[in-house]
Amino acid sequence: MKLSEILKDSNYSTDIFSAEEIKAIEKSITAEEGKKGQVYYIQCLVRDKKIKLTPEEAVRQLYTYKLIHHYGYPVSRLRMEYAVNFGREIKRADIVVMDKTDPTVAYIMVEVKKPKAKDGREQLKSYCHGSGATMGVWTNGEKITYHHRKNPNFFEDIPGIPTAHEKLADILNKPFKMADLIAEDKLKESGKSLRDLVEEMEDEVLANAGVDVFEEVFKLIFAKLYDEYLSANDESRNLEFRNTGLSDPELKEKIQKLFDKANDRWDGVFDENEKITLTPTHLAVCVGSLEKVKLFNSNLDVVDEAFEYLINKSSKGEKGQYFTPRYVIDMCVKMLNPTEDDYLIDTAAGSSGFPVHAAMHVWKNMFRKKGKKISHLFTAQDKPQFCKDYVVDKLFAIDFDEKAVRVGRTLNLIAGDGQTNVLHLNTLDFARWDNTVNEDRWEHYLDGFKRMKRLRRKNSKEGQDYMFFNMDVLMANPPFAGEVKEGTILSRYELANKNGKPAKSVGRDILFIERNLNFLKPGGRMAIVLPQGRFNNSSDKYIREYIAEHCRILAVVGLHGNTFKPHTGTKTSVLFAQKWDDEKCPKKEDYNIFFATQQMEGKNNSGDKLYWKETFKLEDYIDGKIGIETTTDEKHALTDQHGHPIVYHDLFATINEYDDGTTVQLTPDGIAEAFIEFAAKEKLSFF
Repeated sequence: MKLSEILKDSNYSTDIFSAEEIKAIEKSITAEEGKKGQVYYIQCLVRDKKIKLTPEEAVRQLYTYKLIHHYGYPVSRLRMEYAVNFGREIKRADIVVMDKTDPTVAYIMVEVKKPKAKDGREQLKSYCHGSGATMGVWTNGEKITYHHRKNPNFFEDIPGIPTAHEKLADILNKPFKMADLIAEDKLKESGKSLRDLVEEMEDEVLANAGVDVFEEVFKLIFAKLYDEYLSANDESRNLEFRNTGLSDPELKEKIQKLFDKANDRWDGVFDENEKITLTPTHLAVCVGSLEKVKLFNSNLDVVDEAFEYLINKSSKGEKGQYFTPRYVIDMCVKMLNPTEDDYLIDTAAGSSGFPVHAAMHVWKNMFRKKGKKISHLFTAQDKPQFCKDYVVDKLFAIDFDEKAVRVGRTLNLIAGDGQTNVLHLNTLDFARWDNTVNEDRWEHYLDGFKRMKRLRRKNSKEGQDYMFFNMDVLMANPPFAGEVKEGTILSRYELANKNGKPAKSVGRDILFIERNLNFLKPGGRMAIVLPQGRFNNSSDKYIREYIAEHCRILAVVGLHGNTFKPHTGTKTSVLFAQKWDDEKCPKKEDYNIFFATQQMEGKNNSGDKLYWKETFKLEDYIDGKIGIETTTDEKHALTDQHGHPIVYHDLFATINEYDDGTTVQLTPDGIAEAFIEFAAKEKLSFF
């Protein structure tokens, strides 16, 4: 009998176990005839008797085998159904490893009864409290977590448990370099996201810590990004963002020093003398949770998801602006095809995903010209001078939300290796920019602002100094909830004066259409995310006429309704346009427009990402031999050459590029590839 059959349709799995461990347990399975057919039993490794085989028991026996044969614990130190007293009530713990010197004392508690992580962790804690066990392990066979009970109130995540011949300090003090972090990345091993871990930290300590959760988590991620940055550029360096058995105050001192160095390297995100305000005990819990997480990957979406969650809890969601999924950003970048000669801006930048991905696109093309390759850690590595020059000279971003600006600034500082043009400004209220830049808090933005000022188109009218710019490419996902009612702002926009009558209020996204077109020079191209109603509503006809008057509509791509879930289910589309220009885009009345609609949703109705399954084969899909295979579990997802799971969408094809110049396509051609063919036929200037 195969364990996979026993575990089928249950919440348990054999993912964390080796083929050898599974095979060994399957050998001890026997069958007996019952009233309703065959009943399966397994020989318990500790109790030496037959036990009815359930999904829970299968995982328990597998982990027992691992404790004996991988960790080296003798059977004499193991207990099953160990009694834990809770006053008059007695509960039974699944597996307990007893102390080496005192066999009456529990040492490690293992819980498999609760198949959901949160439930299992809570039960594990109560068992550890009740028994005094130093460490706890929860697993359902698919995911696994390890914990250290530091005192009755706090549990720390730890990298693993010691073998029979080790102590906990041996585990905590092992050398740990970037290669080790890549190999043991907690997000891969546990099947969790960084957002999941942040939510767990909130439940554990942050909610009752009396601190600004966004600020404190941001400081920790900021320090850890810097730690990874240093080790990505020095293979021999041990990572410092980890608990190596230090006391809580000693650990806080170490992390504060790391944060100070990061703040010195990437200035303008935090105040100069900023301090981590978490208590040493709370900090130790958070460090334990984050230390084995690899934040850097090819596009920084690991940190993006966590920041979106944190920001959305405060200001971002109220304005109807949500971070654009990275796969939507990549589609826009591929379709607008920015080059090293293009000046590019995002006018509602959020975490600056558009500029960062545009930089990656341009860098890859620049590297191809030079016969070089980009690694999956390129975002963390020191950049060649031509990469730095492009980011510093050509990329710009603006956002009104101060928290989002600091997040975007962080990611751009890393990409630009210490310099950035991410600016805290109200894009729509440009007449007041001079007042804003004279404020003391604006000191760190001045260099970027001076670089952007050089791209202005001069206008003699009062209050229009910053109305027109000479950008080549603009990509933005502006807020589309709420309206602008301030007359001094509305008076500067044609779209706020319908039929010659000034409007009392106008949707933000409508003003952004006009504002964005004014940022572009003739021939400049734009991608903007808009509510679907702007393309359909009869009352919005004047907006469509305004767009057609000023530019060629290149494409409209309808995004799936789940794209911005769980925050909103508003149906959106991306408008692609190019401003009329005698040379690059001569004006014409009749021309072809590319239309497409996303079919493969990317997320489920709950807003969780969907991934192509690892069993998916492109050739079978193309031949129509198999149906669509998806999963919400990153551990079972089809991955690219760097081990990153591939989101289930049809916006573009995922292609691996290898050092020898060969390429392998992993998913079908999508909307971007179809548009590139269209662009070639239409002889668009940027392809």
